[in-house]
Amino acid sequence: MNRVYRLILALALLVLAGAALAQATPLTKISAQLQQAETDIRAVDRALDERRDAAAQKLLRAKATAAQQATADAVRQLEEQQALVQARLTGLGPVTAGTPEDAVIRAQRTSLTQQASAIDAAIKRGRLAGVEGQQLVAEIDRSQVEEFSQTIATRVASPLTPAFWRAVLAAAPRDLRRIRMFGAEGAAQIEAHWRGSLPWQALLGALLALAILFPGRVFARRLGLRYLIEGAPGHRLRRSANALWRVAVGTLAPILAAVALVQGLRWAELLPERWSGLLDAGIVAAGFAGFTAAITGAVLMRGQGSWRIAPIDDATAGRLRPLSWLLAAVSAGTILLTSFNTLVGASRAAVVATDAIEAVLHLLLIGAFLLVLGRLRAERAGEDDAGSQSTSAGLGIVTLLLWLLLLAAVAGLLIGYIGFTLFVAQFIAWTTVLGSALYLLMAAADDIATTVFARTSTLGLVMTRALGIRGSAVEQFGLLLSGALRIVLVVIALGLWMTPFGTGGTIGTLFGRLGTLAQGIDIGGVAISPGTILRGIVILVVGLGLVRAFMGWLEGRYLPATDLDGSGRNSVSLIARYVGVALAAIWALASLGIGVERIALLLSALSVGIGFGLQAITQNFVSGLILLAERPIKIGDLIRVGTDEGDVKRISVRSTEIELADHSTLIVPNSELITKTVLNKTLGGNLGRIQIQFSVPLLTDPQRVRRIVLDAIAEERAILDEPAPAVFIDGLSDGRVLFNCLAHVASPRDVYKARSNILMTLLTRFRDERIALGTVPADALPPAVVPDASRTAP
Repeated sequence: MNRVYRLILALALLVLAGAALAQATPLTKISAQLQQAETDIRAVDRALDERRDAAAQKLLRAKATAAQQATADAVRQLEEQQALVQARLTGLGPVTAGTPEDAVIRAQRTSLTQQASAIDAAIKRGRLAGVEGQQLVAEIDRSQVEEFSQTIATRVASPLTPAFWRAVLAAAPRDLRRIRMFGAEGAAQIEAHWRGSLPWQALLGALLALAILFPGRVFARRLGLRYLIEGAPGHRLRRSANALWRVAVGTLAPILAAVALVQGLRWAELLPERWSGLLDAGIVAAGFAGFTAAITGAVLMRGQGSWRIAPIDDATAGRLRPLSWLLAAVSAGTILLTSFNTLVGASRAAVVATDAIEAVLHLLLIGAFLLVLGRLRAERAGEDDAGSQSTSAGLGIVTLLLWLLLLAAVAGLLIGYIGFTLFVAQFIAWTTVLGSALYLLMAAADDIATTVFARTSTLGLVMTRALGIRGSAVEQFGLLLSGALRIVLVVIALGLWMTPFGTGGTIGTLFGRLGTLAQGIDIGGVAISPGTILRGIVILVVGLGLVRAFMGWLEGRYLPATDLDGSGRNSVSLIARYVGVALAAIWALASLGIGVERIALLLSALSVGIGFGLQAITQNFVSGLILLAERPIKIGDLIRVGTDEGDVKRISVRSTEIELADHSTLIVPNSELITKTVLNKTLGGNLGRIQIQFSVPLLTDPQRVRRIVLDAIAEERAILDEPAPAVFIDGLSDGRVLFNCLAHVASPRDVYKARSNILMTLLTRFRDERIALGTVPADALPPAVVPDASRTAP
C-alpha cells in the first residue's frame, strides 16, 4: 500500500508541477505569431487570384491551415493573458467616488487598462484572421471538388470510335517531337557534364541500389524474423510484429534503392535538370509500389501460413499473390506515366489515351481478381461449414458490389467517360491497398495492446505485484487501449480514403485538421480539447487512486480499531467510498472547466427526469442510505421478506443481497425493505425460540406428559439452560388437552434442526408410553399472546 501512496503522490506532484511551471507566453511573441499568420493568410489570398494547379492548391491549403491553427493558438494564449490582466484589475477594486486614489495604484490601473484594451484588440484581429483562413480553406476545397467533378464528368470520343484515334494520331507528331526534345535536352546535359572518365558515383549508386533491393532486403527480413522467434513474447505478438516488419522493409528498401540510384547520378552530375522531376516521381513510384506489394504480401503471407494474420488458406494466398505484384507494377507505371506527361507537356489527346490505357490495365486487374475469387468460391462451395456462412455471405456482397462497379466503369469507358472510368478503377485499387493496411494495423494494435497488458506479461506482473493492481484490471486496460487505437486508425483511414475525391484529404491535410481539433472546440462555454480531456482523465485517475488508498487505510487500519461491528463498518465504508468517488468526479469535471454551478444546473435539469424515469432508482438509493444510517437490518441478520427467509450478506445503496437456505441469492430493492413489512429474527438478539404444539387425550396424566417433554428437550444439546424450557397447557378442546412447549437455542438458524430432533424423540417416547398424540386445531388456540418461557418457572 505504501507503493500505491508513493505512486499517487508522484502523479499529483507531476500534475501540480506542470501547472506551476506553465509560464505565460510573452505578448510580443504572441503578437509576432499573429502577425505572421495574418501575412500568410494574405499571401494565400493573393495567390488564389491566379489559376493554380492541384499541387499548388494543396500547398496553399496547407499554408492556410497552418496559419489558421497559429491564429487559434494565439487567440487562446491572448485570452489567458486577458484573464490574468482582468484578475489583477479586479484585485485593485473599483474607484471610490470622492476619495483620492494613490498615484501608484492609479498608474497601475491605467497600465492594466491599456494592456486589457490592447489584448482585446489583438484577440479580435486573431479571430478575424482565423475566419479568413477558414474561408480560404473552404474556397480551395470547393475548387478541388469542382475540378474533380469536372474531370469525372468530362466526356470524350469513345475509344471504340475512329474519332478518338484520329485525335491521337493528329497530335502524335507534336507529342513525338516533344518527347524527342525532352530526351535530347537530357542527353545534351549528360554529354556536357561527361568528362570521359568512369562515372564511379553513378556506378556506386547503382550497385548500392541493387544491394539494398535484393540481398539487403532479404537479410533484413531474416534478421527481423530471427529476432522475433528468439525474443518476442507470444505467438500473436510475433505474428503481428513480423507483418509490420515485412511492410517496413518492403517499403523502405525500394525507396532507399531509388534514392541511392538518383543520388549517384546527381553526384556524378549526370542527371539532367529536366529529368529530375521524372526521377523524383520514380522514387515516389518505387515507394508506393513497394508499399503496395509489402502490405498485400503481409496480409497474404504466401508460403507462411503459420505467420498469416488474415483467415486465408494457402491456396487463396498463392493465387492472389501474383495479382498483388501486378497491382504494384500498374500503380508505379501510372505514377511515372502521369509525371512524364506533365514534364513533356503532352497534348490533351495523348493524356486521354494514356488515361484510357491506365484504366484498361486497372480494369483487367480487377476483373482477374474477381474471376480468381469466384473460382475459389466455386471450388469451396461444398466445403463451407455453417460457421463460415456469414463470412461467405459478406464476401459475396462485396464481390457483387465490385462486379457492379466494374461493369459501370467498363460502360463509362465505352461511351467516353474515361476520367470516370479511371477514377473508379483507381479508387478500387486504393481501397484495396488502404483496406489491407487498416486490417493489418488494427490486428497488430490489438495483438500488441492485449499482449503487453496481459496479467502474465512482464509489465502486467510489475503492475500487479508492485502497484497492487488486479490482473483483470490490467487486461481490461489492454482491451480499452486496443479499442482506442483501432478507433484512431479507422478515423485516419477514413480521411485517407477520401483522398481521390478531391476533398483535400491528403496526409498533410488530415493531420492539419487533427491539429485544429487539438486546439479544442467550445461546447456550451466549455473549451474541450484532447489536452484538456487527458488532464481530466489524469486527475480522475489520481482522485480515484487517492480514494482507493484512503479506503485501504479506513478498512484495514481505522475501522478494525473501532467498536463497530461488521455491519457498521460496512455502512461507514460504503458511504465513504461513494463520497470519495463523487469528490473525485467533481475534481475531474472542474479540471475540464465545468464548475460547480454548471453541475448544479445539470442536476436541476435532470431533476425532472429523475422525478419520472428514475424515480424507482432514486427511491432505492435513498432507502439504501436510510438502511446504512438507521441499520434496522444489518449484515448477518436472519430476515424474512414475504415467504423467503435467509441471511443478509451485502447491503449496497441500491439493493440488499440475501442468501437463502438453498444457497441461492435473493436481491431485494432497498425500497422493499423500507416500505414493507420485514421480519428480522436477530434484530433484538441472537436467541432462537422453539415452539412445539400438540394434544393428548383428556384422561392422560399431564405431569407425565410434561416430564417426557422436558426429558426430550434436555437430551438436545443445542437447547439453552437460560432461558429455561417450559411446558404449558393452553386449554381443553374436544376431549383433548392442548400443550404448548417452548425452548431456546443460541441462534434462530439452529431452530429447525433442534426442533426436528426433539419431535423425533417425542414421537418415539409417546409411542413407547402408549400416549396418543394429536395436532392442535388452529381455532383451539386462545387469542392471547403466548407467555414468555423466560419469565415463567417450569
